[in-house]
Formats: sequence, structure tokens, C-alpha cells
Amino acid sequence: MTVYLVGAGPGDPDLLTVRAVRLLQRADVVVHDRLVAPGVVALAPREARRVDAGKAAGRAVLSQEQINELLVELGGSGALVVRLKGGDPYVFGRGGEEAAALLEAGVPFEVVPGISSALAAPMAAGVPLTMRSRASSFTVLTGHDDPENPQGVDWEAHARTGATLVVLMGAGRIGAIAKRLLVGGLDADTPVVAVHWACTERQQVLRTTLSEVGHAEVAAPCTFVIGDVAGLDLRSLPLPTPWAVPRAPKP
Repeated sequence: MTVYLVGAGPGDPDLLTVRAVRLLQRADVVVHDRLVAPGVVALAPREARRVDAGKAAGRAVLSQEQINELLVELGGSGALVVRLKGGDPYVFGRGGEEAAALLEAGVPFEVVPGISSALAAPMAAGVPLTMRSRASSFTVLTGHDDPENPQGVDWEAHARTGATLVVLMGAGRIGAIAKRLLVGGLDADTPVVAVHWACTERQQVLRTTLSEVGHAEVAAPCTFVIGDVAGLDLRSLPLPTPWAVPRAPKP
């Protein structure tokens, strides 16, 4: 049988692709990430085996190497294996590493794309990533990289592009990231939107500025949108209750 690397989207089961739903409904084994919504996993047959392969900061049920080995083993067992990955498998999901391991082992696999939170979270907050006269491009960046590491993301360079910046996995480092973007030339009043648990019933939206975001109490999972378009809210529904944004103490 084939191992299917399936994008589980940002959380809402309604945002799954039709192919993802059909595969889940036929699955013998589901190997899922921590952030995959329970409602998505529940689409698999009741008798299907479920394997939690979740990772969090400083904690992992299985290492990535162990996950790769498990997928190779399951792929050779004759079972229909669905590897559920939050968002899209190939957008900061390490799906490429899993695909490479399956390819090297000669195990047939297929990648089923999903909606990344890089796209869904801004939409959920009413923010268009591109808009004529405001932003002609956007860049998706990982905030998991240490901002103090000079060999990592060149935040100063990205500050000068004029693109909307979407930062994933940056809740613990957004203050340091903001400082580097300010050094790179972005204005202190540049709008920032942070979306926590996008596209779920737990969704919260914070609207702030680049100079203030480092003082906000944000928690993972969180997607940050930085740029002129982050000052927009094009939703027809009322805003969710925003987080409180404590002001920086005056010197």
C-alpha cells in the first residue's frame, strides 16, 4: 500500500481537501501531529490505529528519525497509512524529510497538500497578504530559528523587501525578531497581527505594532503577520476577544 503524507490544514475539518477526507475514511493507520485537530483525526474509521507523533518545544513523543522509521515500517506492512501533518506537509512540516526517507527505503508514497496556517491565519483575521497599492508579495518565515544566530534568518534583509512577513512558530522569540526588523528599517508603528489557534473555536486575534508585540503575552501555536496589510480587518463578523497588550514601562 501507499503512505499518504496528508496536509491536515489549520484546524477546521471543513478546510480539508476532498482527497484528504477520502483517504482518512479508508485509513488503517493514522500517524498524526500534535496540532492536528481531534475533529480531523476522528474522520478515520473507529477501528483504525492512531499514533500520536506530536512534538512541542522541548518535548517529543517520537523523534523525527523515529517517525521516519515508523512510516517506512508501516509502509511495508500492507496497511493504508495516513500521515497527518498540520497545515501543509511541505511548509515547515518536515514532510520533505519523511518523503526522502520513504523514497530511500523504496516505499511508495503520495503527498496530499493542505492549507497552511501561513495562508489561513491571516484570512481568519481579515488580513489579505497581498493587496494592490499595499503589498505586492509576501514571505513565510520560521520563527523557530534563533534570532540571535547570525547564520539564521536575515531579518534585517527581509525588513527591507516591502513584502508582508508571515512568521510561523515564533511565539517564544517574537520580541527578538521584532527588534531585528526594527534595526532593518521597519517603522515602529508597523501593524502586527497575531492569530492564536487559527480556524478553531479557540481562535484569538491580537492587533498591535512592531514596537509593542514583544511585550504581548502570546502563546503557541501562533501565526504573526507583519506589514501594512496587517492594519486591515476585512471580516464581516465581530472580532474575537483580543488579548490584552501591556504597554512597555516608560523609562
